[in-house]
Amino acid sequence: MPGTHAKRAGVMSAALPHAAAPPLAAPPAAAPLVTAADRIVELLLNDNSISAEQLKHARRVRDKLESPHSLLKVLQELHFIAQDEIRTVIRAHPQALRLGEILVELEYLRDADLRSALAQQAATQGQKRLGEILVDNHYISEQKLVEVLADLLGLPVLEPRLSDIDKTVIARITPRVCLDFGFLPIGVADGGVTVAFADPLNAAGKAAAQRMLGAAVLPAIARRAQINMVLTQIEQGVRSTQAVASEQTAIGYVNSIVSDALELGVSDIHIEPQKGRLRVRFRIDGAMVEHKDFERELAPSITSRLKILAGADIAERRRHQDGRIHFDASEVGDNVDIRASFYVTIHGEKIVLRVLNRKTELINIDNIGMGPKMLDRFRQDALDVPTGVVIITGPTGSGKTSTLYSCVDYLNNPDTSIITAEDPVEYVIEGISQCSINPKINLTFEETLRHIVRQDPDVIVLGEIRDRFSADTAIQAALTGHKVLTTFHTEDSIGGLLRLLNMDIEAFLISSTVVCVVAQRLIRRVCEHCAEAYQATPGDLRRLGVGTEDLRGAEFRFGRGCADCRYTGYRGRVCVFELLVLNEMVKDAILNRRTSYEIRRISVETSGLVTLIEDGLAKAARGITSLQEVMRDLPRAMKPRGLGEIRRLLGEI
Repeated sequence: MPGTHAKRAGVMSAALPHAAAPPLAAPPAAAPLVTAADRIVELLLNDNSISAEQLKHARRVRDKLESPHSLLKVLQELHFIAQDEIRTVIRAHPQALRLGEILVELEYLRDADLRSALAQQAATQGQKRLGEILVDNHYISEQKLVEVLADLLGLPVLEPRLSDIDKTVIARITPRVCLDFGFLPIGVADGGVTVAFADPLNAAGKAAAQRMLGAAVLPAIARRAQINMVLTQIEQGVRSTQAVASEQTAIGYVNSIVSDALELGVSDIHIEPQKGRLRVRFRIDGAMVEHKDFERELAPSITSRLKILAGADIAERRRHQDGRIHFDASEVGDNVDIRASFYVTIHGEKIVLRVLNRKTELINIDNIGMGPKMLDRFRQDALDVPTGVVIITGPTGSGKTSTLYSCVDYLNNPDTSIITAEDPVEYVIEGISQCSINPKINLTFEETLRHIVRQDPDVIVLGEIRDRFSADTAIQAALTGHKVLTTFHTEDSIGGLLRLLNMDIEAFLISSTVVCVVAQRLIRRVCEHCAEAYQATPGDLRRLGVGTEDLRGAEFRFGRGCADCRYTGYRGRVCVFELLVLNEMVKDAILNRRTSYEIRRISVETSGLVTLIEDGLAKAARGITSLQEVMRDLPRAMKPRGLGEIRRLLGEI
């Protein structure tokens, strides 16, 4: 159906040259504003997908709602229409809507992101198309945008490679022109030429392709990065699909990836082989963002280079491996340690590089982010007591090590002997004895723990409780009069206690040695440069399980997105805490092996426990983070209390 595809793409282009042009049938100036949802509802009615009676009923319901809802949302909540039916009607009438509106209504894009993208487009005076801006600013991934456009326009999605291109077509194109317009001819088919477009709505690009090829264009869609890569290869005269990068090229690519990551403050680098590409993504402020793509054929040489740096076996490609890289980062700061993990997948070896903490300055315990009352209790009832186990728990990347070192720094004085066993040492602190585990010379965690108690320490710091042996060592050290600080991987404070029980540590030993469990998470801060006030919606209240009265006095904020935060709306992170100090009632619940729900309820009622979701809610109410971050990242084991009560317990009022 080449004619149909071409006609549909052409009509859509006419309606959406930059996603800022008015619809074909613009209302008179005095007419009320017609939204995308209104136009979709009209199309649904015309296509008999909904009846006039259903529409009338939905309008009555909408008029009675306290908060504003679009008519389309009301129809969906009343189950008069399904998401698939909305897709079908949009696909049948693409000329009636703008691209941005479609993405918002299908919930691929936030309305605030669309407004920000349109503002940026206006600043370029229409020189950049909306799709480019959305992808460049990570409002939507290029892959998702391609999938949405392909679905709406009925176009096939291609992952072009140089080996797929018909040589007779290559001879007829000018690569520089194709790059400028963002298209790539693939081959002759059905009396025309299949052409992959980065933007199938661009009428000028389609016209340029027809002029260049002198034949009917059968449009398809592909990612711009993939098109540009193949066109660059053609322009440079590259013909072999089996070309493997030289050692020098692989070194350059690896250095470039790691240097870019260090400059952006990345915590993890993901290098992932896909069917037709090698994808590189960064984890920034806890969120994954696309960085760049490489040709699939580069994967073996990049993997080999990283294995050499990490001391892994380059000949072994069937088993998972680990390693450690000491990277010279003189251009962006001091040398850094990187933990490398090689994981075998169906498309090759996926590599995750964990950039270990490079900070040289410790965070003072007063500045870690605990509320005033919580911090006072942590110091007095946990850190200042002479013996017992203090556990800091949370998932990977939740800031446990930073909190642990803040505690060590607080305890560090000339009268105290502190010794550590860490894998690896991330902060070097003057005045304490730190040991970095090195299994290659049999300096293992187990061997170190056997000797550590013979060093006459007052405080023992274990980097992590990782098994029954290390848990036993921590418990036995506390029983013999030592203070033990350690970390654990569990969801919350109650989970830390339960995991010790599951390790077959006796309940009476846990209740008699563990004095405190701190659970924590890192969530993103709202960007100060683009923050705007936010009103909690009924959906937000429903997800939290609270009412409007419970949030009285809250001043929520949300990041609109700007250049300072890379248009994410967030910049930096803040720590959220849950502090459980074991009192007699909690110890009794552990001894009687109560359920996690019962232990949590007793802790909240008798020990002043403020849960993670409650501490996050308090920080969101002060505008530090967003309500969306709190709901997305924090566990909700029980209904949060009112904001006033939470603030009282934290000492904020």
